[in-house]
Amino acid sequence: MELYEAIQGRRSIRAFKSDPVPEEVLHRVLTAAIWAPSAGNLQPWEFVVVREPNRKRQLAKAALGQYFIAEAPIVVVVCANIRRTATYYGKRGAELYCIQDTAAATQNLLLAAHAEGLGACWIGAFREDKVASLLQLPPHVRPVAIVPIGYPAEKPRAPSRRPLSEVLHEETW
Repeated sequence: MELYEAIQGRRSIRAFKSDPVPEEVLHRVLTAAIWAPSAGNLQPWEFVVVREPNRKRQLAKAALGQYFIAEAPIVVVVCANIRRTATYYGKRGAELYCIQDTAAATQNLLLAAHAEGLGACWIGAFREDKVASLLQLPPHVRPVAIVPIGYPAEKPRAPSRRPLSEVLHEETW
């Protein structure tokens, strides 16, 4: 798939077929995620793959009732290992860089999933404490995104975008 086609063609998918995702496909998608850039190349991401139906339902409940999450064959919780970045960059690493880095990894994951014919959705609205508890994350690992992945059972239309002329600024505001 051509890069610009992937970027412009990817959609947030909220309905999934029950077909399983082959392990080699998931491996390629997660490998794409780890090739994201990161501050100091510290790579603070951690990925928790959830397949168990009850645990997926609990994640959906923690995600403010977004129950379509539980329909996906696989749910990946993208986490930031705060300590990994904070050790080198201090407070800014803990509060910003590790979040930016995991966001970049999440975008790579979404684009790779789309290139593989999968659907996915970046979920950021969730009770962080509930997700951390459910997954038994250590205190220095923060859940940043929940990404349900599977074969799409819908084909959403392209959302509108602000024109570049509205958001582009040359040197001075």
